[in-house]
Amino acid sequence: MDRRQFLTRSSLLAMGVTLLSVAWAQIQGVNEAINISGRQRMLSQRLAKSYLQVGQGIEVEQSRKILSTSVAVFEQQLSELLAFAPTTENKSVFEKMEGLWGEYKEILVRLAPSPQGARDVMVISEKILALAQTATVQLEKHSGSTSAKLVNVAGRQRMLSQRMAKYYQAMQWGVAPPDSSEKLDGARKDFIAGMEFLLASPVNTAKIKESLALAQQQWVFFDMALHQFGEGREKKQFVTNVATTSERILEVMDGITSMYQKIV
Repeated sequence: MDRRQFLTRSSLLAMGVTLLSVAWAQIQGVNEAINISGRQRMLSQRLAKSYLQVGQGIEVEQSRKILSTSVAVFEQQLSELLAFAPTTENKSVFEKMEGLWGEYKEILVRLAPSPQGARDVMVISEKILALAQTATVQLEKHSGSTSAKLVNVAGRQRMLSQRMAKYYQAMQWGVAPPDSSEKLDGARKDFIAGMEFLLASPVNTAKIKESLALAQQQWVFFDMALHQFGEGREKKQFVTNVATTSERILEVMDGITSMYQKIV
Protein backbone atom coordinates (compact mmCIF):
# COMPACT_ATOMS: atom_id res chain seq x y z
CA MET A 1 0.00 0.00 0.00
CA ASP A 2 1.52 3.38 -1.00
CA ARG A 3 1.66 6.50 1.19
CA ARG A 4 -1.43 8.05 -0.37
CA GLN A 5 -3.56 4.95 0.26
CA PHE A 6 -2.23 4.67 3.81
CA LEU A 7 -3.08 8.29 4.59
CA THR A 8 -6.55 7.89 3.08
CA ARG A 9 -7.29 4.80 5.16
CA SER A 10 -5.89 6.32 8.36
CA SER A 11 -7.75 9.61 7.99
CA LEU A 12 -11.03 7.80 7.35
CA LEU A 13 -10.60 5.78 10.51
CA ALA A 14 -9.58 8.72 12.68
CA MET A 15 -11.94 11.39 11.40
CA GLY A 16 -15.07 9.32 10.86
CA VAL A 17 -15.58 10.65 7.32
CA THR A 18 -18.32 8.82 5.44
CA LEU A 19 -16.71 6.18 3.23
CA LEU A 20 -18.13 5.94 -0.26
CA SER A 21 -15.42 4.34 -2.36
CA VAL A 22 -11.72 3.89 -1.76
CA ALA A 23 -9.15 2.04 -3.85
CA TRP A 24 -7.92 -0.52 -1.34
CA ALA A 25 -4.65 -2.34 -1.83
CA GLN A 26 -4.00 -6.00 -1.20
CA ILE A 27 -2.26 -6.86 2.06
CA GLN A 28 1.46 -7.04 1.37
CA GLY A 29 2.80 -8.87 4.41
CA VAL A 30 2.03 -10.51 7.74
CA ASN A 31 2.81 -7.41 9.82
CA GLU A 32 0.28 -5.45 7.81
CA ALA A 33 -2.21 -8.29 8.26
CA ILE A 34 -1.65 -8.18 12.04
CA ASN A 35 -2.33 -4.44 11.99
CA ILE A 36 -5.52 -4.82 9.94
CA SER A 37 -6.79 -7.85 11.87
CA GLY A 38 -6.07 -5.96 15.07
CA ARG A 39 -8.02 -3.04 13.68
CA GLN A 40 -11.00 -5.38 13.27
CA ARG A 41 -10.83 -5.93 17.04
CA MET A 42 -11.01 -2.19 17.52
CA LEU A 43 -13.85 -1.72 15.04
CA SER A 44 -15.93 -4.40 16.76
CA GLN A 45 -15.94 -2.13 19.82
CA ARG A 46 -16.03 1.21 18.00
CA LEU A 47 -19.14 0.15 16.12
CA ALA A 48 -20.89 -0.63 19.39
CA LYS A 49 -19.69 2.59 20.99
CA SER A 50 -20.94 4.77 18.14
CA TYR A 51 -24.29 2.92 18.09
CA LEU A 52 -24.70 3.59 21.81
CA GLN A 53 -23.79 7.24 21.31
CA VAL A 54 -26.32 7.76 18.54
CA GLY A 55 -28.96 6.09 20.69
CA GLN A 56 -28.30 8.54 23.52
CA GLY A 57 -28.01 11.61 21.32
CA ILE A 58 -24.28 12.02 21.96
CA GLU A 59 -22.39 13.92 19.24
CA VAL A 60 -25.04 12.51 16.90
CA GLU A 61 -23.74 13.71 13.53
CA GLN A 62 -20.16 12.66 14.26
CA SER A 63 -21.24 9.39 15.88
CA ARG A 64 -23.31 8.52 12.80
CA LYS A 65 -20.31 9.24 10.57
CA ILE A 66 -18.12 7.03 12.73
CA LEU A 67 -20.72 4.25 12.61
CA SER A 68 -21.11 4.47 8.83
CA THR A 69 -17.37 4.62 8.19
CA SER A 70 -16.61 1.79 10.61
CA VAL A 71 -19.17 -0.49 8.94
CA ALA A 72 -17.60 0.12 5.52
CA VAL A 73 -14.01 -0.24 6.74
CA PHE A 74 -14.76 -3.43 8.71
CA GLU A 75 -16.41 -5.01 5.69
CA GLN A 76 -13.60 -4.09 3.30
CA GLN A 77 -10.86 -5.18 5.67
CA LEU A 78 -12.61 -8.51 6.24
CA SER A 79 -12.51 -9.07 2.49
CA GLU A 80 -8.78 -8.25 2.43
CA LEU A 81 -8.04 -10.57 5.33
CA LEU A 82 -9.99 -13.47 3.79
CA ALA A 83 -7.96 -13.08 0.62
CA PHE A 84 -4.64 -12.93 2.51
CA ALA A 85 -5.16 -15.58 5.24
CA PRO A 86 -1.89 -17.57 5.24
CA THR A 87 -3.23 -20.74 6.87
CA THR A 88 -6.40 -22.81 6.74
CA GLU A 89 -7.00 -22.19 10.45
CA ASN A 90 -6.68 -18.45 10.02
CA LYS A 91 -9.04 -18.37 7.06
CA SER A 92 -11.57 -20.45 9.00
CA VAL A 93 -11.68 -17.81 11.75
CA PHE A 94 -12.28 -15.02 9.23
CA GLU A 95 -15.01 -17.09 7.60
CA LYS A 96 -16.73 -17.41 10.98
CA MET A 97 -16.37 -13.66 11.39
CA GLU A 98 -17.95 -13.13 7.99
CA GLY A 99 -20.94 -15.24 9.01
CA LEU A 100 -21.46 -13.30 12.24
CA TRP A 101 -20.80 -9.95 10.58
CA GLY A 102 -24.08 -10.10 8.65
CA GLU A 103 -26.04 -10.33 11.90
CA TYR A 104 -24.04 -7.53 13.52
CA LYS A 105 -24.36 -5.23 10.52
CA GLU A 106 -28.12 -5.74 10.31
CA ILE A 107 -28.61 -4.53 13.88
CA LEU A 108 -26.23 -1.62 13.41
CA VAL A 109 -27.86 -0.20 10.28
CA ARG A 110 -31.43 -1.51 9.96
CA LEU A 111 -33.31 0.80 12.37
CA ALA A 112 -32.71 3.67 14.75
CA PRO A 113 -30.79 2.54 17.85
CA SER A 114 -32.96 1.24 20.67
CA PRO A 115 -32.29 -0.16 24.16
CA GLN A 116 -32.96 -3.72 22.96
CA GLY A 117 -30.79 -3.17 19.91
CA ALA A 118 -28.07 -1.89 22.22
CA ARG A 119 -28.25 -5.03 24.35
CA ASP A 120 -27.94 -7.16 21.21
CA VAL A 121 -25.00 -5.07 20.05
CA MET A 122 -23.23 -5.61 23.38
CA VAL A 123 -23.51 -9.39 22.94
CA ILE A 124 -22.48 -9.60 19.28
CA SER A 125 -19.62 -7.12 19.63
CA GLU A 126 -18.05 -9.52 22.14
CA LYS A 127 -18.34 -12.46 19.75
CA ILE A 128 -16.77 -10.50 16.88
CA LEU A 129 -14.00 -9.31 19.19
CA ALA A 130 -13.18 -12.87 20.26
CA LEU A 131 -12.83 -14.00 16.64
CA ALA A 132 -10.68 -10.99 15.72
CA GLN A 133 -8.45 -11.62 18.73
CA THR A 134 -7.98 -15.26 17.75
CA ALA A 135 -7.15 -14.34 14.16
CA THR A 136 -4.67 -11.64 15.18
CA VAL A 137 -2.82 -13.96 17.56
CA GLN A 138 -2.65 -16.58 14.79
CA LEU A 139 -1.10 -14.03 12.45
CA GLU A 140 1.41 -12.94 15.09
CA LYS A 141 2.53 -16.55 15.58
CA HIS A 142 2.78 -17.02 11.81
CA SER A 143 4.97 -13.94 11.39
CA GLY A 144 8.73 -14.21 11.53
CA SER A 145 9.03 -10.50 12.25
CA THR A 146 10.58 -9.29 15.51
CA SER A 147 8.03 -6.49 15.59
CA ALA A 148 4.93 -8.73 15.31
CA LYS A 149 4.31 -8.67 19.08
CA LEU A 150 4.62 -4.88 19.15
CA VAL A 151 2.15 -4.51 16.28
CA ASN A 152 -0.29 -6.78 18.10
CA VAL A 153 0.01 -5.02 21.47
CA ALA A 154 -0.14 -1.52 20.02
CA GLY A 155 -3.12 -2.53 17.93
CA ARG A 156 -4.82 -3.99 20.98
CA GLN A 157 -4.49 -0.61 22.72
CA ARG A 158 -6.79 0.81 20.03
CA MET A 159 -9.37 -1.84 20.83
CA LEU A 160 -9.10 -1.27 24.58
CA SER A 161 -9.75 2.44 24.16
CA GLN A 162 -12.98 1.71 22.33
CA ARG A 163 -13.91 -1.13 24.69
CA MET A 164 -13.69 1.16 27.71
CA ALA A 165 -15.81 3.78 25.95
CA LYS A 166 -18.33 1.12 24.89
CA TYR A 167 -18.91 -0.10 28.43
CA TYR A 168 -19.03 3.43 29.80
CA GLN A 169 -21.69 4.50 27.29
CA ALA A 170 -23.69 1.30 27.89
CA MET A 171 -23.65 1.95 31.63
CA GLN A 172 -24.83 5.51 31.08
CA TRP A 173 -27.73 4.31 28.90
CA GLY A 174 -28.75 1.58 31.33
CA VAL A 175 -28.21 -1.23 28.80
CA ALA A 176 -24.96 -2.62 30.16
CA PRO A 177 -24.51 -6.27 31.16
CA PRO A 178 -24.17 -6.86 34.94
CA ASP A 179 -20.38 -7.28 34.75
CA SER A 180 -19.74 -4.09 32.76
CA SER A 181 -18.00 -2.23 35.57
CA GLU A 182 -15.56 -5.13 35.97
CA LYS A 183 -15.03 -5.34 32.20
CA LEU A 184 -14.29 -1.62 32.01
CA ASP A 185 -11.86 -1.84 34.91
CA GLY A 186 -10.17 -4.87 33.35
CA ALA A 187 -9.73 -3.05 30.05
CA ARG A 188 -8.26 -0.06 31.91
CA LYS A 189 -5.69 -2.28 33.64
CA ASP A 190 -4.84 -4.01 30.35
CA PHE A 191 -4.36 -0.65 28.66
CA ILE A 192 -1.95 0.56 31.36
CA ALA A 193 0.01 -2.70 31.13
CA GLY A 194 0.12 -2.39 27.34
CA MET A 195 1.53 1.11 27.54
CA GLU A 196 4.23 -0.07 29.95
CA PHE A 197 5.19 -2.87 27.53
CA LEU A 198 5.42 -0.49 24.57
CA LEU A 199 7.34 2.18 26.46
CA ALA A 200 9.94 -0.40 27.48
CA SER A 201 10.61 -1.63 23.94
CA PRO A 202 14.28 -1.22 22.91
CA VAL A 203 13.30 -0.78 19.25
CA ASN A 204 11.37 2.44 19.81
CA THR A 205 12.47 5.20 17.46
CA ALA A 206 12.44 8.88 18.39
CA LYS A 207 9.15 9.28 16.54
CA ILE A 208 7.57 6.31 18.31
CA LYS A 209 8.76 7.63 21.70
CA GLU A 210 7.23 11.01 20.88
CA SER A 211 3.94 9.42 19.87
CA LEU A 212 3.87 7.21 22.97
CA ALA A 213 4.37 10.30 25.13
CA LEU A 214 1.41 11.91 23.37
CA ALA A 215 -0.65 8.77 23.95
CA GLN A 216 0.21 8.95 27.65
CA GLN A 217 -1.03 12.54 27.74
CA GLN A 218 -4.24 11.60 25.96
CA TRP A 219 -4.71 8.71 28.37
CA VAL A 220 -4.80 11.13 31.32
CA PHE A 221 -7.75 13.00 29.79
CA PHE A 222 -9.53 9.81 28.67
CA ASP A 223 -9.11 8.07 32.02
CA MET A 224 -10.39 11.17 33.80
CA ALA A 225 -13.48 11.18 31.57
CA LEU A 226 -14.13 7.49 32.27
CA HIS A 227 -14.33 8.21 36.00
CA GLN A 228 -16.99 10.91 35.66
CA PHE A 229 -20.63 10.00 36.18
CA GLY A 230 -23.57 12.28 36.80
CA GLU A 231 -27.11 13.26 35.88
CA GLY A 232 -28.78 15.99 33.82
CA ARG A 233 -26.51 18.57 32.22
CA GLU A 234 -23.45 17.05 33.85
CA LYS A 235 -24.23 13.62 32.38
CA LYS A 236 -24.47 15.09 28.87
CA GLN A 237 -21.04 16.66 29.24
CA PHE A 238 -19.49 13.55 30.74
CA VAL A 239 -20.67 11.18 27.99
CA THR A 240 -19.53 13.69 25.38
CA ASN A 241 -16.10 13.85 27.00
CA VAL A 242 -15.75 10.06 26.72
CA ALA A 243 -16.89 10.15 23.09
CA THR A 244 -14.29 12.74 22.10
CA THR A 245 -11.32 11.60 24.20
CA SER A 246 -11.75 7.98 23.07
CA GLU A 247 -11.38 9.12 19.46
CA ARG A 248 -8.28 11.18 20.18
CA ILE A 249 -6.40 8.35 21.86
CA LEU A 250 -7.52 5.96 19.12
CA GLU A 251 -6.00 8.19 16.46
CA VAL A 252 -2.65 8.32 18.27
CA MET A 253 -2.52 4.57 18.89
CA ASP A 254 -3.45 3.79 15.29
CA GLY A 255 -0.46 5.84 14.14
CA ILE A 256 1.85 4.08 16.61
CA THR A 257 0.66 0.65 15.43
CA SER A 258 1.46 1.57 11.84
CA MET A 259 4.95 2.72 12.87
CA TYR A 260 5.63 -0.62 14.55
CA GLN A 261 4.34 -2.38 11.43
CA LYS A 262 7.22 -0.88 9.45
CA ILE A 263 9.90 -2.23 11.81
CA VAL A 264 11.31 -5.53 10.51
